[in-house]
Amino acid sequence: MTYGKQLTDLKALINQGDVETAITQLEQLAQQDGSPADEVHYLLGNAWRKKGEWQQALNHYLEAVAHNPQSPAAAARDMLTDILDFYHKDMYNQ
Repeated sequence: MTYGKQLTDLKALINQGDVETAITQLEQLAQQDGSPADEVHYLLGNAWRKKGEWQQALNHYLEAVAHNPQSPAAAARDMLTDILDFYHKDMYNQ
């Protein structure tokens, strides 16, 4: 299976609400050499965000941006930071 197909399938899992399965598979994919790290971490961020785990989501968005500053994770990171700044100032200290 190609990374593109795998990532598409994992996006579908996240959208369907099966985030636990998606996280497990994405974490395994992140360990593989040659995997598209920015996309994997962006999807991990989305999965953790969907679970309401804001800090985990932010960590993965930051990792995705570190691999590719043009990643859509940059916009997701900014959005999440704005939300956390407004609602959860104490979340940064966890």
